[in-house]
Amino acid sequence: MTRAVTALVTTDLTVGGMTCAACVQRVERKLGRLEGVTATVNLATGRARVSHPAQISASALVETVEKAGYTAALPEPPKERPREADESREERQRLLTTALLALPVLVLSMVPDLQFRNWQWLCFVLAAPVAVWGAWPFHTRAVRGLRHSAATMDTLVSLGVIASFSWSAYALFLGGAGDPGMRMPFSLVPSAADDGVAHLYLEAAVGVPLFVLAGRFLEARARHGTGAALRSLARLAAKDVAVREGRTERLVPVDELGVGQVFVVRPGERVATDGQVVQGSSAVDLSLVTGESEPVEVGPGAAVVGGAVNAGGLLLVRATAVGADTQLARIARLVTEAQAGKAKVQRLADSVAGVFVPVVLALAVTTLGFWLGAGADPQAAVTACVAVLVVACPCALGLATPTALMAATGRGAQLGVLVTGPQALEGLRHLDAVVLDKTGTLTTGHMTVARVTAVPGGLGRDAVLRLAGAVEQGSEHPVGRAIFAQARRELGEQLPAVAEFRALPGRGVRGRVEGHLVEVRSPDEELPNGLAVAEGAAHTPVLVSVDDVAQAIVEVGDVVRPGSYRAVDRLRRLGVRPVLATGDREAPARAVAQALGIDEAYARCTPEEKADLVRGLQGEGHRVAVIGDGVNDAAALAVADLGIAMGTGTDVAIGAADVTLVRGDIEALADAVRLARRTLGTIRANLVWAFGYNAVTVPLAMVGLLTPMLAAAAMSASSVLVVANSLRLRAWQPSPAHPSPAARSLTR
Repeated sequence: MTRAVTALVTTDLTVGGMTCAACVQRVERKLGRLEGVTATVNLATGRARVSHPAQISASALVETVEKAGYTAALPEPPKERPREADESREERQRLLTTALLALPVLVLSMVPDLQFRNWQWLCFVLAAPVAVWGAWPFHTRAVRGLRHSAATMDTLVSLGVIASFSWSAYALFLGGAGDPGMRMPFSLVPSAADDGVAHLYLEAAVGVPLFVLAGRFLEARARHGTGAALRSLARLAAKDVAVREGRTERLVPVDELGVGQVFVVRPGERVATDGQVVQGSSAVDLSLVTGESEPVEVGPGAAVVGGAVNAGGLLLVRATAVGADTQLARIARLVTEAQAGKAKVQRLADSVAGVFVPVVLALAVTTLGFWLGAGADPQAAVTACVAVLVVACPCALGLATPTALMAATGRGAQLGVLVTGPQALEGLRHLDAVVLDKTGTLTTGHMTVARVTAVPGGLGRDAVLRLAGAVEQGSEHPVGRAIFAQARRELGEQLPAVAEFRALPGRGVRGRVEGHLVEVRSPDEELPNGLAVAEGAAHTPVLVSVDDVAQAIVEVGDVVRPGSYRAVDRLRRLGVRPVLATGDREAPARAVAQALGIDEAYARCTPEEKADLVRGLQGEGHRVAVIGDGVNDAAALAVADLGIAMGTGTDVAIGAADVTLVRGDIEALADAVRLARRTLGTIRANLVWAFGYNAVTVPLAMVGLLTPMLAAAAMSASSVLVVANSLRLRAWQPSPAHPSPAARSLTR
């Protein structure tokens, strides 16, 4: 009996109330208990990516998260929402009020010379609202977790505050510390009282919530900064657009703009959506979309990208894509999806954090029992116990990877490098071989017809060019576009329609034009009918056959991209082995390889042979990337350890790739490798700090070498340091560009 395969869908959720990696583990575990459901939760973004059967609704997923003690909702666009602003304002007010109440308590408790008569009662009055209202978010989340049999970082903070304040209340009312003339010395190391009077720990009761609130506020601000790139992409989208209808214009919301409508882009305005210029000429600034710093000149027929800034004259643009289909929307979607993933090291950290809080609770109870059992003063035992509760911090473990990933993917998007997730970054980090396509990758792909040589006694040059141009109307290859453009330019007439069009992967195209079977393809080693091409010529030869009879050779020229030589040189310096693989013939392949300093070049490669080449390099132990821009590269892109597509390439190539170079500049690949290595180095440093911090501070607290107040400050600082270290990636700069060698006219 055949078992039906259940189709899976992916839903993103915004999860609220998570404060540490233990929360992440809990949400993932709860969602994972649903049949067929797997979830990846990101603490830094507050997002959950859930893969689930279609019969499980989004509302059921939301309900499951809420049953775990957290809030959940379908995500909204990446912009500053009023609710978020209100929450930020409330957190800031709570922090400021807590600071105003806590600072006098801290000063009086830590400076004995300032302690006046009944000072302790004033401190108690000031500390009470801090311990209750200031720490209220920790108490409510701790109680919520208790109702769901879960312990998180909030549980530790809440217990620490309650224990410190309760002990101080006992000391004041029952332990003799309420005497009007009482003075209390301050020590950085917990100690028992030698006068029989119980010590107060009001400074811990106010210091713990103050430092944790301050740390989380700074952490939230820093985490907000890591998502700045995604919000800047959202701000690129125009809100309204002037639609041209005849000779009139009307202003409509951009959401109402449809494909095919013509809209106006005035100087200084953003292009509302992807389109094609129908009238006017100007320079457009694409720097915020592709990372390309130089403005691009556009005119009638040129494609423009939504979000680009019109830096010159008035443009009329016909919309070719709207909404989620635009390049800007695809970039934002790729960045969002990349930030939702997890690196392997983060999964290990989350696994540790899942058992971290219960272990800390057990250590705190053990510490209390050991100190009491050893005959220590009860207040010293309680102090050590509270310090253990407060100093432990799984927050840094949960933030180590996602904050670095957010900052890196955002910075990459600004530079025109899009990655699909942490696996792609890890692949870039370990890359040591790259297979490079030639046309459109190492070369510009902007080809022109250099010469047409017709067979003597055949159909003739113009007739062959007319038929070849007609069949190439359906091709998106640079060679085909060059032939089509040349036919239109020379003949100045409407080319006939093509029927039965078919692409020959790695070879060319064929179709039926005016009853004739026309084939435009790469020639064999031996050309028929005495046709010849000079060996080593800087042109790509294309054979045109009509009804299976060779009629002409069309030679097409191309130029190397300005940054290709520098890009290949930088890759080699990074320890990456460059390999050229092209469907073109031997001579032009060797010419390009020699010009760029590539030692290995493979010519006349079919899509299958490119894929086999990748497998051969993998068999030698290499981590292989493939970079290409055409349909014939899709198979190799999928087989490689890492597929890299040029943003100027086809949708098939981009869809099969792990990394997309939006600005179509191969030099961005070296920048991507360097950024990936810096990111993975940052993640490792974060995790070393997160594990090392707990490995050092928890034992110190257990043996009584940390007061609860210092423990709170250290715990808050650990998370802030991890996020601040990740934020440095936002300022990462690629290598400065140098003048590239002069463009050479080389073959495809």
